[in-house]
Amino acid sequence: MSEFDDEAGGLNDKEFEENLKHFEEMLATGQAHFFDTDDLEEIIDYYLQWVNYEMAKKAIDYGLERFPFSTIIKIRYAQYLSSQHYTHEALGILNEVEQIERNNFELYMARGYIYSQMGLGEQAIENFKAAIPLAEQKDEVYVALGVEFLNDDKPDDAIYYLKKAIKLNPKNEVALNELSLCYDLTGKSDEAISFFEQYIDNHPYSYYAWFNLGLGYGRLGLFEKAIEAYDYALAINEQFSSAHFNKANSLAQLLRYEEAIDVYKETFKYEDQEPTTYYYIGECYENLNRFEEALVNYNKCVKLDPANADSWLGIGVVLDALNRLTEGVHYIKKAIEINPNEPEYWYVFAEVQEKLGFIEEAAMAYQRVIELDYPDYDVWLDYSKLLHQGGYTTDAIETLNTGIKKFPDVAELYYRLAVIKLDVNERKESMDLFARAIRMDYGKHNEIFEYAPILKNDNEILSLISALKK
Repeated sequence: MSEFDDEAGGLNDKEFEENLKHFEEMLATGQAHFFDTDDLEEIIDYYLQWVNYEMAKKAIDYGLERFPFSTIIKIRYAQYLSSQHYTHEALGILNEVEQIERNNFELYMARGYIYSQMGLGEQAIENFKAAIPLAEQKDEVYVALGVEFLNDDKPDDAIYYLKKAIKLNPKNEVALNELSLCYDLTGKSDEAISFFEQYIDNHPYSYYAWFNLGLGYGRLGLFEKAIEAYDYALAINEQFSSAHFNKANSLAQLLRYEEAIDVYKETFKYEDQEPTTYYYIGECYENLNRFEEALVNYNKCVKLDPANADSWLGIGVVLDALNRLTEGVHYIKKAIEINPNEPEYWYVFAEVQEKLGFIEEAAMAYQRVIELDYPDYDVWLDYSKLLHQGGYTTDAIETLNTGIKKFPDVAELYYRLAVIKLDVNERKESMDLFARAIRMDYGKHNEIFEYAPILKNDNEILSLISALKK
């Protein structure tokens, strides 16, 4: 929520438009025109709201020249200074205002936002709380407090104040959306669903509430219910592009890619073409094995946003699927250049280097995946396989032992290590590992034969499997 959001004050009425026109004509021609402080406040607010700081400064200078003792124009000057990162100067002006007019709601709100901008959460909260008894619309202050507690990683406190804001003003959309974010950050999806269901009972035509209910269902993986909630939001407001987008995401999660693509495209009717939307459309086409169409959409994404690393990676992966791997490597490297700390990119790079026969480059890439704390165990299987097949059996064993330390409950790692141990004539240790793996997860014992089909003829292994069958 912006401290300059004063649309309720009538920024768009005819009288204001006339005043704005006269003010700009006065600056252009030098012809004098009278404005009172209320007129100037609206003009300054308009420029600040639309981030036209040059004109805001001219209006402030004009106001201070005509009304040097106006506290509201001084407060707007402080807000302007903070927008230009002159926060200490801004606070100095607000301290002067406080000496003149201590019971000014705008003073404490402005100072709270400036302290927030400086990362001084406690001081920001102190000022917002001081504004509460002075506020005509207290929900605005409660939202500011909620957002500040959220910024300070105190989402439970944020929830408390955002609920107070909604109780005072159920139509406060900022409070509804920030509350949904708090529930997400705290993992309280069940509580979110309960809150928004109750809210909808009293306000059934709030499309923001239906939207946030959809988010709650989505976080729990209840995508059918999420889609239903988004459909209600869209029935109330067809132009709500975020609901179209999230509905499409839910459809994609349900593998309903054709439908998802159609709904993603709906967003373009109601908002500017977002590069991220093209990325997700490309991903849906990729999952449908419609690679040429995937390529078109990934390219549209990077044309609009050259820093979208996921789409560069997508181009590389799709080119691989089209048997243009040598060309695709360039795009995978591009993704890594943009985000060198994304383990998934290095994993794809390792796989393509392996396909191209560049074993050392693949090994280095796998090592990078591990260094970046890739969260799944499969990298240890793939890296050890590369090493084993490349003749680096000792390194493969060492890699798997390290993987087991990180994932001690993953049977596949023990199965793989047992197979490779046979290559170095450590049969007893291998059989012990097989036994352990079978006891951990009997259903995965086919891992042995998928990796080394020749072991289907190993009677000792077959006997062990039979003996430990549950």
